[in-house]
Amino acid sequence: MRKEMKSGYTTGSCAAAGTKAAILALQGNVVQEIELYALSGELLHIPIKNVELTSTGARAEVIKDAGDDPDITHGASVFTEVKINKDDDKINFYAGLGIGKVTEAGLSIPPGEPAINPGPRKMMTKVVRELLPEGYGCDITISIPKGVELAKKTLNPILGIEGGISVIGTTGVVRPMSEEGFKNSLTPQISVAKANGFDDIIFVPGKIGENIASKLNLPAKAMVQTSNFIGHMLEFAADEGIKSVLLFGHLGKLVKVAGGIFYTHSKIADARLEILASYAALLGMDKKGVEEIFKVKTTEAAMPIIERYGLVEKGFYDLLAKRASLRSEQHVFNAFKVGTVMVTLKGEILGMDDNAREIGGRLGWNIK
Repeated sequence: MRKEMKSGYTTGSCAAAGTKAAILALQGNVVQEIELYALSGELLHIPIKNVELTSTGARAEVIKDAGDDPDITHGASVFTEVKINKDDDKINFYAGLGIGKVTEAGLSIPPGEPAINPGPRKMMTKVVRELLPEGYGCDITISIPKGVELAKKTLNPILGIEGGISVIGTTGVVRPMSEEGFKNSLTPQISVAKANGFDDIIFVPGKIGENIASKLNLPAKAMVQTSNFIGHMLEFAADEGIKSVLLFGHLGKLVKVAGGIFYTHSKIADARLEILASYAALLGMDKKGVEEIFKVKTTEAAMPIIERYGLVEKGFYDLLAKRASLRSEQHVFNAFKVGTVMVTLKGEILGMDDNAREIGGRLGWNIK
């Protein structure tokens, strides 16, 4: 029998629970658990590890519980400090230790603000309005001390969030193994690139493509990490009105796109060798060569076979790149132009299409 996966709660829910516990403590009621409605409408029961009065208000600690989701903040302490203002009904949010600050335009929070997303702000505001008298406001400072180090494992540096992690949560609930959550964490890169003035952007599925693209002087602010969700990211780029996308990555990843595979995780779809073999046959490879390709384990291992048959000179990799671009354009119903560059593990460019040359040229790459 399949084990039922346990859900958890977001850092935003932790901060909202901490806000409620801190205000209750200031009202003379110290609690060990908070009942809180998530933005999804679900009732959460969140334990309070500690709450204490401070010289200016109260401070509560909540341990983040992501359930069975591999969330990097799972087990981290989320501290929420509240200072009540009797003369001003405004609610102010501040970044404590481990919470980043937004430095780039294009995110849901403007530059200069603490990286506390709209969902968590809404939850905390609801708590404040329910518990404090009319006309009262407060200062809320959130700290996640581990956030300084955890931020290095996120996309925050790319998104222009400096000094720590973000307080996130669109629903308040963490779904186990949330693929949707991961995809949604990637898409803001496109908004940030556009806000920085780039209508031509670069999709890099992994570090291989990113490193080589950087060496070619392609602008870092135009680069977007897609992971395996190339189709999802293409669709979001279309919604954002992007002019063109340059796919830049390893042969093993982008050859799948040439075959119309847009979710490229090997457990979902792995037709790398089949696609290589079919295009090799199209350019004249005989049955023996095709059988050789099917016997190897990786696309890199297939490369010597392709070279031995003289297919590189016939434009084998350029053809694959052109096909990947075509399939990508079809995927977004020709909303924008796509160019593709395929590279090796060693950083060598295998092939590209004319669209790639055009887009790369506009972006100022230094390919001769």
